[in-house]
Amino acid sequence: MLLAKSTWPEIEAHLARSKTVVVPIGSNEQHGPTGLLGTDWMCPEIIAHSAHADGELLIAPTFAVGMAQHHLGFPGSISLRPTTMIAAIRDWTVSLAAHGFERIYFLNGHGGNVATIEAAFSEIYAEASYLGRPRGFALKLRNWWELPGVLRLCANLFPEGHGSHATPSEIAITQYAYPDAIKAANYAPRIAPTGPIREAADFRARYPDGRMGSDPGQASPEKGAEIVALAAKGLVEEVRAFATEPTPARS
Repeated sequence: MLLAKSTWPEIEAHLARSKTVVVPIGSNEQHGPTGLLGTDWMCPEIIAHSAHADGELLIAPTFAVGMAQHHLGFPGSISLRPTTMIAAIRDWTVSLAAHGFERIYFLNGHGGNVATIEAAFSEIYAEASYLGRPRGFALKLRNWWELPGVLRLCANLFPEGHGSHATPSEIAITQYAYPDAIKAANYAPRIAPTGPIREAADFRARYPDGRMGSDPGQASPEKGAEIVALAAKGLVEEVRAFATEPTPARS
């Protein structure tokens, strides 16, 4: 069930049977010469939308801009400051909680978001503590590549040159979902260099074409389909377990 394609009475009825919602969250940033700028929000959205077709999941609209300041040396990249992103996540979460959602699961597609999302969770939990929010309110963060079996599958599909940015796994997912947007390039070197992540000018100098340790030329729509199928299955299982996680008894 997609929140954006539902009416308020439908969401009210859904809340009577489930108080859990999934929020795909990512970033809009460069992904090398062939990676789509939306890759990091597209991947969790593609997986979540695939999972909702197979399970009783409610999927919120995608949080599509993240903490990507280090990519601002490449045209088209858009970033939020960490403080801005924390405030936005807080407002999304409080809005959903005010309607009665008690379990909010963030499926993330951008490693650069992790520290900021976790900081946002700390702020939200602190506010809940000060306001005396009832026990049972919970937030969960999961990177899509950490869903059960996904890293192992990616290692089998791409035994070398997977890297950490503009990876063949994420490129393959977008190729599967958007075959009309597949790009091609001659990579030199085939496997990109790797190293630290700092500010935008330093990033552009270290990684001139935007890749980090990766060879996206290995991607294919068929490999993307395998990854999405496994990740969607894992997402359904994880969200079901999160939704039924017991609330501690009062001591």
